[in-house]
Amino acid sequence: MTPATDIRRRAIELIEQLSEERLSAVVQLLEFLSEPSKFAASNPIELALVEVIQRRLTPNEQKRLEELRKRGEWGELTDMEHEELITYEDQLEQLRVERLEALMELARLRNMDLLTLNRQFVSESQLFHAV
Repeated sequence: MTPATDIRRRAIELIEQLSEERLSAVVQLLEFLSEPSKFAASNPIELALVEVIQRRLTPNEQKRLEELRKRGEWGELTDMEHEELITYEDQLEQLRVERLEALMELARLRNMDLLTLNRQFVSESQLFHAV
C-alpha cells in the first residue's frame, strides 16, 4: 500500500469515529482546504502581506503568556517572570501593529474595505480551530 492510501484509510477510520457535530466541522474544513484560498496572493507583495497578517505567537509562547497573565493576576510573578510577561506583551503589541499595517495595505491593493478583509481572515482562522 502507498503512503497516500494509508493516510486516506486512517482518515476514514478517524472520520467514522466522529460525533455528528465534529463531523460537520471536519467536512467544513475539508471543503475549505480543497478550494483555492480566497486570500491567495496574486503577487509577491500580497504574499508578504498575508504572511504578516497570519503571524502569531507560537503555541508554546501563547501558552506561556497565558500562564504568566494568570499568575500575574494573583500577584505571583517573580521579577524575572514579570519582565518575561512584559516582553511577551510587547511582542504581541508589535504583531498587532504589523498586522494592522499589512491589512490596511492589502485592503488598499485589493480595493477592499478594511473591516471586510479583516473578517475574512478571522473567518479563515476560525475554520482551522473548528474541531
